[in-house]
Amino acid sequence: MAATPHPGSDSPIGLRDIRASDRGFLREVYAQTRLEELAPLGWSPQQVDAFIDMQFEAQQRDYWSHYDTARFQVVTCGGVDAGRLYVERREDELRVIDIALLPRFRDRGIATALFHPLFDEADAQGLAVRIHVELANRAQRLYLRLGFAFTGESGPVYRLMERLPHAPRVRSAA
Repeated sequence: MAATPHPGSDSPIGLRDIRASDRGFLREVYAQTRLEELAPLGWSPQQVDAFIDMQFEAQQRDYWSHYDTARFQVVTCGGVDAGRLYVERREDELRVIDIALLPRFRDRGIATALFHPLFDEADAQGLAVRIHVELANRAQRLYLRLGFAFTGESGPVYRLMERLPHAPRVRSAA
């Protein structure tokens, strides 16, 4: 994705490939997505860190074992690492495996700016864009504004949302 300024700022948003040296940063992004839900448990900082370490490692193993990680990238804003965007191309869809931003980068239009190139790509290929969202995730409101809708697929923790393509796939004549 080419760097583009996000609304209300001249800081360019970009994506870069994940490097081995990003492990600590990616763990911090993961931790920041979990701290709010863990706060009511009353755990000590050591217990929270141990739990986050265990869960981060499990997620990393799962993602790198089950998905094509070629489009797993670090999100940057103004040249500063801001989050992660994990996308997998599939035959019938672009699947957003994960999108997460550090708290100081949220509510600034960055996620919206990240989705538009995905929509352009999906529309050009006649593909749906799909994402599983935790039932209580406030990002559902954003996804609805961006044109996603809930599908019938629901589980105890996640619901599937999809944005259908706005242009049909053009197939060559036989």
